[in-house]
Amino acid sequence: MSRNTWSRYWNPKHETLPKEELRRLQLLKLQRLVARAWQESPYHRRIYERAGVYPDQIRSLDDLRRLPFMTREEWMACQAEHPLFGDMTTRPREEAIRYHLTSGTSGRQPLRVLDGRKDWSWIAEMWCYGFWGFGIRPHDTVYFAFSYGSFIGFWGAHYACEKMGCLVLPSGNMTTENRVRQIVEMGATAFCATPTYALRLGQTAQAMGIDLRRDARVQRVIVSGEPAGSIPATKKMIEEMWGAKCGDTAGMTEIGTIMIFECDEQPGGTHILEDHFIEEVLDPESGEPVPYGTKGERVVTSFGRGFIPLVRYRTRDMVEKVPHTECRCGRTGDLFRGGILGRFDDMKLVRGTNVYPRAVEAIVREHPEIEEFQIVLTREAGVRDEITVRVEVKEGAQAQWPRIEARLGKDLAAAHEGLRFNIALAARGELPRFELKAKRLQDLRDKS
Repeated sequence: MSRNTWSRYWNPKHETLPKEELRRLQLLKLQRLVARAWQESPYHRRIYERAGVYPDQIRSLDDLRRLPFMTREEWMACQAEHPLFGDMTTRPREEAIRYHLTSGTSGRQPLRVLDGRKDWSWIAEMWCYGFWGFGIRPHDTVYFAFSYGSFIGFWGAHYACEKMGCLVLPSGNMTTENRVRQIVEMGATAFCATPTYALRLGQTAQAMGIDLRRDARVQRVIVSGEPAGSIPATKKMIEEMWGAKCGDTAGMTEIGTIMIFECDEQPGGTHILEDHFIEEVLDPESGEPVPYGTKGERVVTSFGRGFIPLVRYRTRDMVEKVPHTECRCGRTGDLFRGGILGRFDDMKLVRGTNVYPRAVEAIVREHPEIEEFQIVLTREAGVRDEITVRVEVKEGAQAQWPRIEARLGKDLAAAHEGLRFNIALAARGELPRFELKAKRLQDLRDKS
């Protein structure tokens, strides 16, 4: 398919649809989705009958709220009762071409998903929206620092880049050092990884005597998998380390692909692919919608996946929706300011104060002398909760430790209602490094 490489849109018609037309398109797709789920998915028919809602009652987008929520817990129970994939799939297993698992970073049983050929064509198409929107073009050489396991990760992005005509470099299970060498040798112009691994690879390059800004040709770093991709201080570190623009994306195994991406205007938020998703933002307690500019829980409805209808799925992601006019790129899909802000189920209560790992990282990354960190929660004498941030500083910064310790403790307390954080210096190389999603928080309170 021939495309105008000068256009900033992968799908100019749909990405710039007037809002009224976009809502009509969403309603049409929603009606078809609900009818298909009712007819072909025993799970969905069961929960709709229980809720007393029928496909012909979906006459406006407001009627979306008639439909019951889907939750991870119910999905897992469905798969346990009907191994391996539950009875929510709409196509026979023999038509599937791909099998994937959730990453399991929360320690829970992973969800299992199947997809067919049409699903994977759509999955790649969604990534094309994001990569093209951030400036990737057919002449680019795109490097994937990804191990290509059963976690869905960057699989769809890989196929999107092939679809766009890019040269794709899949690095598989290479060591970090070999990845650095290949990025330089092959002249990669775009690099894809988690934010944590983008930093780690940059740090490894420095240790090898390689300056990515001078020795590599990377112009764009596209990150996904962690809220850190939209933390300004983390993005600044990546951009300075690589000498390249850094753009955020976010997706889920449950929907198979990305649903938001940062365009090349870098507006401080990520565009929602509203021609393919309905993204509600609800109060996590009441389930009622919240207005623009208010933090709430993402509840997603996906129109593209054929094997598994995803209707009003509670993600537990914390987001803040703002109008599309906050970006000047011309897209009419609304934005999530700051991307995914974290997860409601990641919140930890420490001596009466809510602590979110993303908020801690946003403060830690403001200190350029810090190379890596870890959050540890303990319970002293079985009574008092303590929170400790363990820190590794960069080579040559050890002499500045007293100043770093005092400033970091003060900054963290100021952002957390005066809660006192213990700050501890770790030896260089002592803290774990990650390739996929980082697990920097250890809650040891049950073990204390």
